[in-house]
Amino acid sequence: MQRSSARATDAAPGLQRTDGSRVRVLVVDDEPSLTELLASVLRYEGWEIRTAGTGTTAVRTAREFEPDAIVLDIMLPDFDGVEVLRRVRTVLPHVCVLFLTARDSVQDRVNGITAGGDDYVTKPFSLEEVLARLRGLLRRAGMTRATSGATELTVGDLTMDEDAREVRRSGDLIDLTGTEFELLRFMMRNPRRVLSKAQILDRVWNYDFGGQAHVVELYISYLRKKIDSGRDPLIHTVRGVGYVLKPRA
Repeated sequence: MQRSSARATDAAPGLQRTDGSRVRVLVVDDEPSLTELLASVLRYEGWEIRTAGTGTTAVRTAREFEPDAIVLDIMLPDFDGVEVLRRVRTVLPHVCVLFLTARDSVQDRVNGITAGGDDYVTKPFSLEEVLARLRGLLRRAGMTRATSGATELTVGDLTMDEDAREVRRSGDLIDLTGTEFELLRFMMRNPRRVLSKAQILDRVWNYDFGGQAHVVELYISYLRKKIDSGRDPLIHTVRGVGYVLKPRA
């Protein structure tokens, strides 16, 4: 599945540290492709990212980088994520930790939370869920603030309040599911830019979704029914390429 081209846009505004500097996140996983994808998505949020593939590297990087949050896989080749957390917390007692666990591994989840992890997601996961969990952890910890004027996106008569998670067209409130919201947010952050199905899959759905482009077509149709029905269309198909969000010229 193609990945790199989806990051060509400027970093989207979002959360910052309370002093105005960029949020720092350390991503720890021994799957290079997953680590790269997560890092790319988090950089798109405007955050500063470091990565590690082993527990030893994770502990060393955390001490040097001093992240605000760590996305931490439980299973690592040298020692596990719980031990990473134990060592990191000796020098960074308030760092937020989001564990990645194997699907249905109840013991992993129990161990992680018991060891002091703040939250967890199970593999395979959606990128929107990881982002939502991280934003929630950082806000609850009081480490961040929203960038001034960064919470509202506007394309034509379509507006989105990212913090309130409200979407309106010509002032009318539109009810969206979580996935529909993330898909529309990606398109609104890239107005007038043609987005391929691969880019959309990469940004909105599971990291291992398998390139099932039909799911993009399905959710685009859902959005059109809610956003464009009875109005001048904003969502356009560029045949053989992808989709673009733009108002009538």
